[in-house]
Amino acid sequence: MSRTDTKATAADGGTPPRIGSRIADKSAPPDDRAVRQWIGSAAFVHWTALRHWIDESYPAVFEPDWLYGGKNRGWSLRYKKAKAFCTLVPEYGRFSTVVVLGRAEREKFEERRYAWRPPLVKLYDEAKAYIDGKWLTVTIASTEDLDEVMDLLAMKRPPPSPAHPIPRTPRKTSGR
Repeated sequence: MSRTDTKATAADGGTPPRIGSRIADKSAPPDDRAVRQWIGSAAFVHWTALRHWIDESYPAVFEPDWLYGGKNRGWSLRYKKAKAFCTLVPEYGRFSTVVVLGRAEREKFEERRYAWRPPLVKLYDEAKAYIDGKWLTVTIASTEDLDEVMDLLAMKRPPPSPAHPIPRTPRKTSGR
């Protein structure tokens, strides 16, 4: 997909992409226009909101870095300092965020287990634990998903300044 193309095609150049397909053109990292065309305008609103929240909540902490993972994995936008914070993955018709929870973050997650929404808890429970932690790939399809990912990221690494609060939406909690 060229940066100015308005017609999306799969890596083979002919068939239309499937939902969840990655941007596979390795010639250059995608710009905002290419990302918007690939993930769609509704998902791009969430993409932009998450990027803005990271920039505002963690000023001068992270420098986003586009990574190309090959034909199958395509492009992803990684936020990292000494260790990875999160990776945004533009997929056709949507986008996901990859968050790795190490031992300390898993303990924090467990302490708040009943405050998280059931789909995130299920994703967490089903994720395999590797030596570096549990890798959660969270699809962001709604404002609630976005808010929960922001909460998860703030739990993983609290923002350095109270001047940048975490937006919160009312969340149903269940008792133990």
